[in-house]
Amino acid sequence: MRNELIYSDATRLAELIRTRQVSPVEVVQAHLDRIAAIDPQVNAIVTIADGALNAARKAEAAVLADEELGPLHGVPFTVKDSIDTEGVLTQRGSPIFKGRTPDRDATSVARLKKAGGILLAKTNLPEFSYWIESDNLLSGRSNNPWDLERTPGGSSGGESAAIAACMSPLGLGTDLAISVRGPAAQTGITSMKATHGRVPMTGIWPRAPRRFWHVGPMARSVRDVGLAFSHLAGPDGEDAFSSSTAPFDAGIGRQPFRQLRVGWMVGPGLGPVDPEVVATVKAAAEALKNIGLSVEHVGIPALEKDFALDVFNRLHVMEMKPAFREATAGRRDEELYKMARTMLSLPDTSMADYIDAEQAAERLRDGYADYFSRYDVLITHVLPIPAHKHGVEKFVIDGQTVDATFLQGATVPLNVTGLPGMSMRFGTSSEGLPINVQIVGKWQAESTILHVASLLEAVSPTRGLHPQL
Repeated sequence: MRNELIYSDATRLAELIRTRQVSPVEVVQAHLDRIAAIDPQVNAIVTIADGALNAARKAEAAVLADEELGPLHGVPFTVKDSIDTEGVLTQRGSPIFKGRTPDRDATSVARLKKAGGILLAKTNLPEFSYWIESDNLLSGRSNNPWDLERTPGGSSGGESAAIAACMSPLGLGTDLAISVRGPAAQTGITSMKATHGRVPMTGIWPRAPRRFWHVGPMARSVRDVGLAFSHLAGPDGEDAFSSSTAPFDAGIGRQPFRQLRVGWMVGPGLGPVDPEVVATVKAAAEALKNIGLSVEHVGIPALEKDFALDVFNRLHVMEMKPAFREATAGRRDEELYKMARTMLSLPDTSMADYIDAEQAAERLRDGYADYFSRYDVLITHVLPIPAHKHGVEKFVIDGQTVDATFLQGATVPLNVTGLPGMSMRFGTSSEGLPINVQIVGKWQAESTILHVASLLEAVSPTRGLHPQL
C-alpha cells in the first residue's frame, strides 16, 4: 500500500481518503518517508511544513466524523519557494531572504488548502526565480530524478523534480517564460500555464514584469492539473490582472459539440529543434488524427516576423530591473548569485526599442488571434531538447549553436501573448529522457486544452513511467 500511495495521483488519493481506504495521516507520512529516502539525491525540498502531520490528523478526524470534505481533502501538496506560505519559510532562493516567514498564504496556496489540500513542503528554485536551472546560494542545486547529472529545469525545477520522484502528488509553480512548462518537460510530468490573470499572483515574488508572470498547477496526471486549476482560477480582489470570471468546465474527457481543429508546428519562429523532439510532436499530432480530430501541419507567420524571445527580452529587462535593484540595495556581493548579478548587469532597453517591442507583442497577439479564428488547438514542442547536463550554457541543436535562452523559444510566446498552454509527456529520447509536447489554446480555453491533453494521455506510450530511484 505504501508504494501505491506515493505513485497515485492526487485524484486517486482523495478518493482513497474519502472512501476510508486510507487515512490522510498514512498518505502524508508516506510522502514524508519518500522525501527522507530520496531527496538527499535530488535536493528538491528546501523546507518541510511543520504542521503537515497535525493537519493530516485533523483531516482524518473530519473523515471519521462524516464532515463535508473538499475534493482534495487530506491530499499533500508542495509549493515553489517563491510562493508565500503562512508560518512556513519562503526564502526565494536567496540569502537576502533567509529566515523570511510570511504571515499569510498566497491566494493560490489558500485555495488549495480550502479544497482540503495539506501543505507538505516548499521546493527549490533559482535565485529570485530567474533562470532555467534551479540552483542558488541558499539551498544549492536540484537534480533531475531521471538522471542526477542533469537539471530538472527552472525556475520551478525543485517542484518538477519532487513530483516526478513521487515525493509529492501535486504542486504549485510560477512561470515567467518557461518556468512551469519547461521543468515539467525535463522531468516528464504535466503542468499548465493558464491564460494570464486566470490565477491570481497575490503573495508571490517577484511580480515584475506583472503582465508575464503566472502561477500554475503541476502534477503527474492531466486530471490533477484540471482539478487543481478549477480551484485556483478566479479573481481574488487583490491582483488587478486577475479579473476574469469566465466559466471553467473541469469535466475532462467530455465530448465537444463538434470536431476539434488542431494544428501542429515545430518550425520557423520557435528556434531550432532536435529531431527526436520533432518526431515526438509529429507522433502526438498523428495520435490525435487517429482519434478522429482534424489535424494538419501549420505555420504562424507572426512568429516568423517577430521572434517572441527577442520581444520578451527587450520588454522584461526594462521592467524587471527596478524590482531587483530594490531587493538587492545595500546587500553584500557575496549574498548575490550569478543570475542576479547577470540580470542587474544587462543594459537597459532604449525607449525606441521598448516601444518597438510593445508593437511587436501586439502583432504576435494578432497573429495568434488569426490562427485561433481557424483552429481550436496548437501542438508544439515545449523544449527543443530533452533535459541537459548541469551548467551548460551553449547548445548545438539541429546543427545550430545557440545560448541557453533559446530553450524558451516555444514557451515564451505564450507569456508575451497571455495564451494558455499545457506541458505533458508523449515521448522518450534515445537516452531514456522524457520529451513533452505543448498544447496551446485560445485565451480562456483551458477546458479545451485539458480535454485534448486527456485524449493524448490516454494513448501516450509513456503513461505510468516513473524514474527509478
